[in-house]
Amino acid sequence: MSARERQVSDFTGLTQIIQQAGLMRRRYGYYWTKLIGITVALVAVVAAFVWIGDTWWQMVTAVVLALVLTQAAFIGHDAAHRQIFVSGKWNEWVSLVVINLYVGMGYGWWQRKHTKHHANPNKRTSDPDIDMGALAFTPEAAQERRTPLTRWLATKQGYFFFPLLLLEGVNLHIQGLRRVLSRGEVKNRWVELSFIMLRLVSYVVLVFLVLSPGKAAAFIAVQLAVFGFYMGASFAPNHKGMPIVPPDVKIDFLRRQVLMSRNIRGGRWVDTFMGGLNFQVEHHLFPSMPRPNVRKAAPLIRAYCEEKGVRYTETTLLESYKIVVEYLNRVGLGERDIWNCPLASQTRV
Repeated sequence: MSARERQVSDFTGLTQIIQQAGLMRRRYGYYWTKLIGITVALVAVVAAFVWIGDTWWQMVTAVVLALVLTQAAFIGHDAAHRQIFVSGKWNEWVSLVVINLYVGMGYGWWQRKHTKHHANPNKRTSDPDIDMGALAFTPEAAQERRTPLTRWLATKQGYFFFPLLLLEGVNLHIQGLRRVLSRGEVKNRWVELSFIMLRLVSYVVLVFLVLSPGKAAAFIAVQLAVFGFYMGASFAPNHKGMPIVPPDVKIDFLRRQVLMSRNIRGGRWVDTFMGGLNFQVEHHLFPSMPRPNVRKAAPLIRAYCEEKGVRYTETTLLESYKIVVEYLNRVGLGERDIWNCPLASQTRV
């Protein structure tokens, strides 16, 4: 058996271990509890908002709403990965309702972008998550900065990363609308557009009916800022600062997913805070694995990776944020040794 064939069989062996442990079974009780709970939470926040009335204390409500909407987005993420139901249609409709109607984002845009990311995490020209205009995630992107000011800003971009996340909520809504209004083929275009417009218009109308114009504008700004920051802070630790893969490098599935992903250590509170994304290695290897099963899968996958000599990365949440900031600053300074030899050596055949 060639080295490449052995690498392919490595994932087959891991899949058998996971299936024998029953970790791909659906967790209907868990997810129905989540779906009902998030619906009740949203209704409760809206009721509290109306009851509290026209006061600056509503900024607290805006923060609570942002936290609840992020948790809803995590459920939409799970449904989009077919984690909740066996039926693809059921998962799709849950995604449409939760992502478009509850959160106001675009399911079609997110799914298209996220599918490309999962296929080639941290691979140049293939992963849209490292192809962002405001920040340079690769040395090549940093070198494209044309003016002295933008080149200087790139050298400090790590410090701007988290403040920029305050604008991510606005960006997520805009990207969803742009996709559904584009000329290209969009599945469920009118369902998506109807849900998004119903959510966004009713939200703005309600806020301005209850609050005076100044408070209403502040409420929306706070909610979007906290939502964007929370979303970005949950996704950023997963791959930022992990190796960037050149476009011409081919890697087998197991190593492609494990070597480019980072887990976040912590207890159940981290699972809840990050919506299960703290087990990024497990999620990338088995994206349709129900969220409550990934914690059980982690020790099995970690041991298997150690047996196969595949580096399995995990750290704390705060340390991951430090890594992200330092990495972005190094890239901005022009560091080129992103695909380092220890990792490259694991993929040679």
